Amino acid sequence: MSRRTQAERDAMTVEIGYALVSGVVVAAATFAGVCFPALLLQLPAGAEHVLFRVGAVLGALVFTLRVVHVLRGFPRAAEDRRLPALQPSQPGRTSPDS
Repeated sequence: MSRRTQAERDAMTVEIGYALVSGVVVAAATFAGVCFPALLLQLPAGAEHVLFRVGAVLGALVFTLRVVHVLRGFPRAAEDRRLPALQPSQPGRTSPDS
């Protein structure tokens, strides 16, 4: 297993931050979208509690799905960007690129 370079570690840190921030934004939008009718309509207290709980559960689910989706795609994208390893020259043999 090769050691990661500082650039790869930095890219991973940025990707984790992006996954968390975008997950929070999507979860907040989902929660607000589910709870929005309670603000506009005069609903019974039980219905407001149900909307609140459903919004919280869906928000948590969407957050988890978003973070997993972003982070599962990162290793494949990082491998595509990695430069191929250079083969050391061997005296008396031709180079592989000649």
